[in-house]
Amino acid sequence: MNITLLYTTPDQFKIYHAGVALEQADKVLICLHGRGGSARDILGLAAELQLEGFALVAPEARQNTWYPHSFLAPKQQNKPDLDDALDMISDLRELLEEKGKIPLERTALLGFSQGACLALEYAALQGGRFGAVVALSGGLIGKTLEPEDYFGELDGTPILMGCGDQDGHIPLSRIQESQALFEKWGASLEVQIYPGMGHSIVQAEMVSARGMLSKI
Repeated sequence: MNITLLYTTPDQFKIYHAGVALEQADKVLICLHGRGGSARDILGLAAELQLEGFALVAPEARQNTWYPHSFLAPKQQNKPDLDDALDMISDLRELLEEKGKIPLERTALLGFSQGACLALEYAALQGGRFGAVVALSGGLIGKTLEPEDYFGELDGTPILMGCGDQDGHIPLSRIQESQALFEKWGASLEVQIYPGMGHSIVQAEMVSARGMLSKI
């Protein structure tokens, strides 16, 4: 897989690209790595899905961490890093619409762990009809979830949430809270809980993710 650096943002996020060229792609997958991971890591995971026609775009966090504390901490403790990361995704989406002419309904988000939390948080704040959101081991961010803080309309966006019931970082209670809100907001939600699995990814999730993304 050929990975190239597209650009570095003023806030020092590096944006990498693989797959179909932006000017030729008709859909894009924004890939968000986990804490301590890298753009190359998450692009490697995306490549395993063997998707056709996608530009793959992966930002890399400063010091490889999107925000400093647990996603269950009060949001204020994770600012300004969390806000910077969310703003970076918004700026990236604007670039993709301008340069690649790729609209929201053909834009998908894929994240693992901290990246999954970021993907879900961004989609809920942005609202609208995304191509899909694939969140592997993640939930909405904050000590408590305040529905009024989010846009709250997802217009049938397909969302896959996969997590193990032995995940030491992602409690099932937060998966369930997030699920209830996404259903309320009109997402087309698929939640997969894997007995005995810790903080990792299994092949069944990859099969489901490929099926969902291939429908874009």
